[in-house]
Amino acid sequence: MELPELLAPAGDVESLRAAVANGADAVYLGGKLFSARQYARNFDEKELEQSIRYAHRRNVKVYVTVNILLDNTELQAAAEYLQFLYNAGTDAIIIQDIGLLYLARQVVPDLKIHASTQMTIHNLPGARFLSQEGVQRIVLARELSLKDIMGIHQGSSIELEVFVHGALCISYSGQCLMSSLIGGRSGNRGRCAQPCRLPYRLVDDTGKLATRTEKVGDYLLSPRDLCTLDLIPELVKSGVTAFKFEGRMKKPEYVATVIRVYRQALDRYLQDPGGFSVSTEEKQQLEQVFNRDFTTGYFLGNQGRELMSWKRPNNRGVYLGRVLSLNPAKVSVKVRLELPLSRGDGVEYWVTRGGRTGVAIDHIVLDGKEVDKAPAGSVVE
Repeated sequence: MELPELLAPAGDVESLRAAVANGADAVYLGGKLFSARQYARNFDEKELEQSIRYAHRRNVKVYVTVNILLDNTELQAAAEYLQFLYNAGTDAIIIQDIGLLYLARQVVPDLKIHASTQMTIHNLPGARFLSQEGVQRIVLARELSLKDIMGIHQGSSIELEVFVHGALCISYSGQCLMSSLIGGRSGNRGRCAQPCRLPYRLVDDTGKLATRTEKVGDYLLSPRDLCTLDLIPELVKSGVTAFKFEGRMKKPEYVATVIRVYRQALDRYLQDPGGFSVSTEEKQQLEQVFNRDFTTGYFLGNQGRELMSWKRPNNRGVYLGRVLSLNPAKVSVKVRLELPLSRGDGVEYWVTRGGRTGVAIDHIVLDGKEVDKAPAGSVVE
């Protein structure tokens, strides 16, 4: 059985090394030019050359994003940049602009091209068209189901790549104008302001609130994070060539954890497909490093409200336990733990009155005695 490639994000050199050390088969990264993550640290030309050599010595491929829309004044600089990437040994470029596809075929005909998810390829004719135009791989639109993906795989010979973990957009990738209209920064030029993570109110035509925010939440356009660890068997059977992980804006620790967990799970599936399972500990590792609550996205069909993170637009952490009582005067909380707790842990408690408060744990009282840690199932203050 041939397993899909694990393709890790690298927003900087440290993240690239974390990805390589934890089992990535390939990394994708952006240079200082023409990248859809302009707020990542990214790589200058010297760092690009050094990183490509570093990865290649460890049998890891490097794909460089050139995935924004270009105007006519940028084409000469883009052509020169493509030539530099080819000379540096880039394994493939990831592009959105159809014009850049034409230009790349003229300037660097031997450089492999991957179509970005920003190109919104979501059906078989789109895949066949790009195959005819010399594209080696498509990063499929994130709105496709497993059935959709399998249909494209069976009807074409082009390589297929899908996002399997990380942040999701509320809009079609590459088709969103919200950031430009609300934030004044174009997501299609690498400067997304993430307006989908802002609070909104849903009102009727009279201006009256149509939702109760205390029950629904304020973040009406904020999706959960994608997690497909349980779907590894189905994704492998769908025929995808590569598992892609979102996260070029994330820290190296995030990249290391996510790639390690999926690497171990994928290798385990290879060894014993019929006995594959995912442990609670693996899921907790993914939750702890970053989550907005998890969803399987559209792989199993339209999930409706289960796609959304209305209560919170940023990291939730892991569920620690239930608040039994709150003493604001003593700044203390009594909690029934569902996971172990240690002194120094950072926690956030949610209560009806007082909202959410984040604290670092400096005291733990268990059975009337101060302790350094407490086990799951205990009641502590």
